[in-house]
Amino acid sequence: MKRPAGRPVLITDAAASQDDQLRRRTHRYVLMMLIRAACVIIFAVLISTRPPLLWVWLVLTGAGAVVIPWLAVILANDRPPKEKYRHLHKGERASTTPMLPAQPMPDDSAPHKTIDAEP
Repeated sequence: MKRPAGRPVLITDAAASQDDQLRRRTHRYVLMMLIRAACVIIFAVLISTRPPLLWVWLVLTGAGAVVIPWLAVILANDRPPKEKYRHLHKGERASTTPMLPAQPMPDDSAPHKTIDAEP
C-alpha cells in the first residue's frame, strides 16, 4: 500500500523484523524435528515390544516420521502472511474491505501523534 506523500509512517504498521521471523521459523522447525525424532524412537520401541494393535501404531508413527520433516521444511521456508488489512488509514481504505454493521467507523479527523527526536 502506498501512503500519501508527507504522511509519517506509523511504527504499528511496521512488519516484524527479518531476525524475528527467522527466529520463529527456526524454533518451529526444531520443534517439529524433535516431534519427528520422538516418532522414530517410539517406532523402534513399538517394534521391540510388540503391543496390541501394532500395525496401527506403526502406521501412525511411520506417517509422522515421514510427513513431519516435509512439513517442517515447507513451513521453515515460508514467509509470514501479509497483513493487508491490519491498519486502515484515512484515504487508504480498500473498497473490498468487509465491515460489520456494528463496527464503529474510525475517526478520520484525528491526526496521528508523531514523535520527532530532532530539536
